[in-house]
Amino acid sequence: METPQAQEGPVRPVARPRVEADSVFLNVPYDAEFRELYLAYIVGLIELGLTPKATLGIPSGSGRLGKILALIQSCRSSIHDLSRCELDTNPPHPTPRFNMPFELGLAVAWSKLTPKKHDYFVFETVTRRAQKSLSDLNEADLQVHQGAPSGVMRELCNAFVRRIKKPDVPQMLSAYHELSGLLPELMKQSGAQTVFEAGMFSRIITVSTELRNRRLVH
Repeated sequence: METPQAQEGPVRPVARPRVEADSVFLNVPYDAEFRELYLAYIVGLIELGLTPKATLGIPSGSGRLGKILALIQSCRSSIHDLSRCELDTNPPHPTPRFNMPFELGLAVAWSKLTPKKHDYFVFETVTRRAQKSLSDLNEADLQVHQGAPSGVMRELCNAFVRRIKKPDVPQMLSAYHELSGLLPELMKQSGAQTVFEAGMFSRIITVSTELRNRRLVH
């Protein structure tokens, strides 16, 4: 007779954090094939004077869902990239990747409940593909970046068009390429194996902010 598996209890409510006007929840895949776009999102947001937040520092296990929701609630905006919601073919079974659309659902619900506290933006590689698999998105205007860092920069500018001191796309790409050149040394200093680690996420934000500040001074 099999022993019944213990099920996680109901999600305990987490006290709503203060909304940070310039913080953006970044909901993207963490894998090697997405590395360039991951860096482009971070650099692009920093160049726009925004602060990216992510789930990288949230440990797995009980209470994780509540912490993710609290993180979304603390951000005035969120970005959800659905370009990599394909099948994961790793054993034991091919399965679709649901984390990105699931966290998008949390953000949409929060936005509907508190429209003055949260805006969400959906990014994709191909026009209309996301609406085909998730028809409830038909009411949303998607930001289509064509899978390129320059496209991410362009669509970030479109999403946050109301930013007052907004750089142009070539300036943002210049910062992206400069950060990319520094990345091997940053990883060596941090002892990181990939860029998708909490420590590297923090370090990339710090260096990207320094690059932006240097540009503004000059």
